[in-house]
Amino acid sequence: AKSLLFSQLGGAFNHEHPKRAVLNADDEASAYFERVTAAHISTYGIKNNADVMAKNITITAQGTSFDLVTNKGTKHITMSLVGQFNVYNVLAAVATCIAAGIPFETITEAVEELHGVRGRFELVNQQQEFPVIVDYAHTPDSLENVLKTCRDMTEGKLFVVVGCGGDRDKTKRPKMAKIAVELADEPIFTSDNPRSEDPRAILRDMEAGVENEYYHSIANREQAIFFAIANAKKGDVVLIAGKGHETYQQIGSETFDFDDAEVAARAIVELNKNKTNS
Repeated sequence: AKSLLFSQLGGAFNHEHPKRAVLNADDEASAYFERVTAAHISTYGIKNNADVMAKNITITAQGTSFDLVTNKGTKHITMSLVGQFNVYNVLAAVATCIAAGIPFETITEAVEELHGVRGRFELVNQQQEFPVIVDYAHTPDSLENVLKTCRDMTEGKLFVVVGCGGDRDKTKRPKMAKIAVELADEPIFTSDNPRSEDPRAILRDMEAGVENEYYHSIANREQAIFFAIANAKKGDVVLIAGKGHETYQQIGSETFDFDDAEVAARAIVELNKNKTNS
């Protein structure tokens, strides 16, 4: 389906609006897309040689830095976005902007001014000693990617709070649990939007994929978030996955106010208060 977008660019050349396909040189599917399009190709990547590249990447809880290398110039970039997947997103945007004729200086200034999208690797900061991240990851692939990104910046333990939605694909539940157990030190299974299903039944489906493995099951999502944050220490990372930007939770036929970032902030405030009083 995606290849149709490239093949339908056509072969006619227009001097005012030249057609160009921007492809990820590190993705094996790019070779196929290159074959099906008659448009000129621009590439970006980290591992394989490309027109637009990121080198010397450093990822921390505060942001990401790298050397942006292009045929229009090279510049060291420092941006607030976190993670390798965001480096790829930026490279795709840079390659597109270069193809559109936007000046290199304008492009690099814009990259350094970028702010993250709410609920996508969103950092919750209440002056705690460890990063707390809220992310929309709700599929096996997206959960794996975000956990690997978190692992790169984890010195101690990696906590993940993760659930699966009700009235949705049941086959992904054991897969999500397996990924959480394999990539996190402290996996905490909880409810997402259970909808008409029993939250505990959803948890049982998740648990079926990780028999005899180490994990916590806490059906109440707020309690699960508080548990993770209460047990995290300096050097650890807490990831709260699944709902991201959503500000509600669907339980049965009712919809309740629920914001992962807001709940996490309250949990951090309580943790800081308990430390001050102890």
